[in-house]
Amino acid sequence: MQERGAGAAVAVMGYRIALIVSSSLTLILSDQIGWRNTYLSMAAIMAMGFIITLFAPEPPQTAAPPRTIQEAVIGPLKDYFSRQFAFTFLLLIILYKLADAYASSLMSAFLIRGIGFSATDVGTINKGLGLVSTILGALLGGSLMVKLGIFRSLLYFGIVQACTILTFSALAVIGKSYGMLIFAVGFENFGSGMGTAAFMALLMTMCNHRFSATQYALLSSLAALGGIVIAPTSGFVAQTVGWPVFFLISAALSLPGLALLWKLRPFIESLKENDEAAGLINLR
Repeated sequence: MQERGAGAAVAVMGYRIALIVSSSLTLILSDQIGWRNTYLSMAAIMAMGFIITLFAPEPPQTAAPPRTIQEAVIGPLKDYFSRQFAFTFLLLIILYKLADAYASSLMSAFLIRGIGFSATDVGTINKGLGLVSTILGALLGGSLMVKLGIFRSLLYFGIVQACTILTFSALAVIGKSYGMLIFAVGFENFGSGMGTAAFMALLMTMCNHRFSATQYALLSSLAALGGIVIAPTSGFVAQTVGWPVFFLISAALSLPGLALLWKLRPFIESLKENDEAAGLINLR
């Protein structure tokens, strides 16, 4: 768990930094050196990743890799769905980050058109402060997971995520306040970073080492499914009930995931690491 917590925190940090580099930094460079040189710079950054990967040491193999295409494609699915509560865990994956995704779907529209902040305000505070807060939250979450364990981390950080969404409901009531904006953005991204770190650690634990790449890709993709399905309703809901209630509803969307998490507590606490099948759920 110590390595998975740290790994999840570093993964969140790398992902967020990559988003900033590929968006904000790209626009800044395009103004300074032109698009051609900007793309060449981005290609050079990608090449650094290739070189580091090429010379990075291979981890010790604890399980034989798939030998055929069938084993690589069918094997991971067969392995996962042979477990008890396989579908229930898939539902947990979809629901756990649902509230965060639903609230985030209209965040920029709320801050700019709903409250009246400028695009510069939102870009500077939401992107800059949000990046730092997310990284700090992920690093703290990864550290706390060592002591709390996977279940308590998911539960506590999930509750924190829900509470952070409520700060935007308060901002909608207060109105245009830079102090409240800084607090809400910082707190929300901090909580989201903690929750994401615990969530990624759960996905890692659910993967069989022999099929880790395929299973992790499939499970992490499912995490976005809930937001994709219900996000189109967010505009209608916000227009109908208003921004304060919209964020209350968004926070309430975390309750089904937390309830299901509590129901699965005995099985999540049985997640173990061992030399023979590290990362498998002990639910057979």
